[in-house]
Amino acid sequence: MDKNIILASGSPRRQELLRMLGLRFEVIVDKTPEPDISFDNIEENVCALASFKGENVIKKLEKDKGYIVIAADTIVAIGGKVLGKPKDEEDAFKMLSALSGNMHCVFTGVFVKDTETGKESSFFEKTEVFFKKLDINEIKDYIRTREPMDKAGSYGIQNLGSIFVEKINGDYFNVVGLPVSKLAGVLKEDFGIKIF
Repeated sequence: MDKNIILASGSPRRQELLRMLGLRFEVIVDKTPEPDISFDNIEENVCALASFKGENVIKKLEKDKGYIVIAADTIVAIGGKVLGKPKDEEDAFKMLSALSGNMHCVFTGVFVKDTETGKESSFFEKTEVFFKKLDINEIKDYIRTREPMDKAGSYGIQNLGSIFVEKINGDYFNVVGLPVSKLAGVLKEDFGIKIF
């Protein structure tokens, strides 16, 4: 019997990527504040945050049904400093100025668990993103579009922010919010879910 797939994320971008894979799923979002963590090891932390989100959603599910829960968390970092979602326009300006002309890294941690068997998998993907040099007016005009305001690092590679990206090393979809190739492999190998 097919298990219900739950995406433990309110991100429209992650939902779009899962739909792109042809998966049918339900969205359940956990509103629990994220725990304070040290960013000394970004790879471990991004996986821990994804696991935290997934396990909190699992607590809300019916115990007698089998679910595959998928949770993810994305962190943008430059020079060891983590860039979250901007607090305001000034914060967005600072972030985009820091990214201008530089390379930064995008880490996405993914947590997948079968609630019936207890089997789980946790992994991360890292992508290097290279920004062109931006001028002040470009940054201000972009912020006026409001696109940066709900995104880690203050930009969206899949929309207007794409014009700032000179090149990437790694998985493009990871920067959008979900490393679909690696996820598809884990779903097939570890959980018996084929994409096609």
